[in-house]
Amino acid sequence: MSIQVAVNGYGTIGKRVADAVALQPDMELVGVAKTRPNHEAELAVENDYPLYAAIEDRVHLFEEAGIELAGTVDELVEAADIVVDACPSGIGAENKSLYEAHDTPALYQGGEDADLVDVSFNARSNFEEAADADHVRVVSCNTTGLSRLLAPLQEEYGVEKARVTLVRRGGDPAQTGRGPINDILPNPVSLPSHHGPDVNTIFPDLAIDTLGLKVPATLMHTHSVNVTLEDAPDAEDVRELLDAQSRTFLVPESYDIDGAGKLKEYAMDRGRPRADIWENCIWSESISVEGDDLYLFQAIHQESDVVPENVDAIRAVLGTADAEESIQRTNETMGVGF
Repeated sequence: MSIQVAVNGYGTIGKRVADAVALQPDMELVGVAKTRPNHEAELAVENDYPLYAAIEDRVHLFEEAGIELAGTVDELVEAADIVVDACPSGIGAENKSLYEAHDTPALYQGGEDADLVDVSFNARSNFEEAADADHVRVVSCNTTGLSRLLAPLQEEYGVEKARVTLVRRGGDPAQTGRGPINDILPNPVSLPSHHGPDVNTIFPDLAIDTLGLKVPATLMHTHSVNVTLEDAPDAEDVRELLDAQSRTFLVPESYDIDGAGKLKEYAMDRGRPRADIWENCIWSESISVEGDDLYLFQAIHQESDVVPENVDAIRAVLGTADAEESIQRTNETMGVGF
């Protein structure tokens, strides 16, 4: 019997998760919830996704807009085996009591606080820890990217210390109200940024320092990474290790991809939905080893890299597959891997 999945929130992340769930042979998307009738609500109906009102008092707004509803979010959560909360940061915490009232396990996104949940999740790093949890947080786009990178390095060489500078986009392409505009901001100005402590929710014993800069861009985040390793490999060994990971894309020097703009064009040329990039994009030529210090640059698509992680978290919580089986199935159905 298919896993009955609800998605509460059908915006940047929710619509992508809904599409990914719909592709899974062992899952059925029972519906999505929206707070208001907009073009995304119309898209859900066009995709034959049952649409539910996230706020009961706004049912009439959907009716006035001529958008058919299947019911309210309470009914959606009641019908589901698990719910993916893809609401804006902070709203997931408000929704927790709703999920508990229906005894429905829930996944939250990285914008929620780690203390809201039983476990923070990354498929490559701690899949098994989510088994039977009632509340699981799929970590943020940047933490997902760092976890995917650090897990194989830790396993293969041991990590003494990780130092990361994150150059962060000012907002998603559709977030017209966010900046900065024509500025470069330390974000925050003090050490560490929130990303290091967030990585520690996946790797509690890892020594990591992170700094953040916010720039006037919308396409992707870029990480400048320095990892001091316990065993010193050569750069080619690291390339082979990272190339073997299913959710890392080593950008060949011959591709002449020098930044996020060309990465997004590459995704469009390869027919990716919404030009999404689910993988860490690591510039192969940037991988350098000096003594026991590894250096590299990677780019992270903030709108999409957590999507396969949400799909895997569903199976992890409900115990329907192990990590290897789930990751492989998700990758195959979504087309992960350039």
